[in-house]
Amino acid sequence: MASISHYLIGAIFVALASFCYYNFQINEMSGNTDYKSANSIYDFTVKDTHGEEVSLEKYKGNVVLIVNIASQCGLTKNNYAKLTVLKEKYGEQGLKILNFPCNQFGSQMPESDGEPMVCHLRDAKADIGDVFQKVDVNGKDAHPLYNFLKEKQKGTLGNGIKWNFTKFLVNKEGIPVNRYAPTTDPMDISKDIEKLL
Repeated sequence: MASISHYLIGAIFVALASFCYYNFQINEMSGNTDYKSANSIYDFTVKDTHGEEVSLEKYKGNVVLIVNIASQCGLTKNNYAKLTVLKEKYGEQGLKILNFPCNQFGSQMPESDGEPMVCHLRDAKADIGDVFQKVDVNGKDAHPLYNFLKEKQKGTLGNGIKWNFTKFLVNKEGIPVNRYAPTTDPMDISKDIEKLL
């Protein structure tokens, strides 16, 4: 009787150890820790709004502004308008704006990826740069790129993204050099962009 219970305890222990190891491997493969070994944004691949993979190496040598956007936020109208101005003003000089729709804050980005997103931005007259698939920017499912950005440019009162339209400015080497609050007017970033260009 005793030997059977020892056998069961041993079998349960082995099963639990295997389960934990399996979950560790899954987390490793899912990219949850990729950001820790990354040197720049060029180490990441993202998907555009149509689901095509894009290596961020594509933006090598450019100044990059990364923004988590939303369509129904109180900050949307001003940010769409000013990001459009930034793109028009600095686009030919080497500024690239990368927009990541995010529905984590008040469910304020209900549009689907692909054509619905393209149509929404067109109707809003928001010519704001390249648009990617919706991502989580916080939590266990946060995109590794955002984990990297938060690690390199920490926030006030914790590193988490606080709301829609948090902005990260990245230099020509792919290194995040500044982080701006959601309420920061995009035009107030102009001087920092000009220094990097």
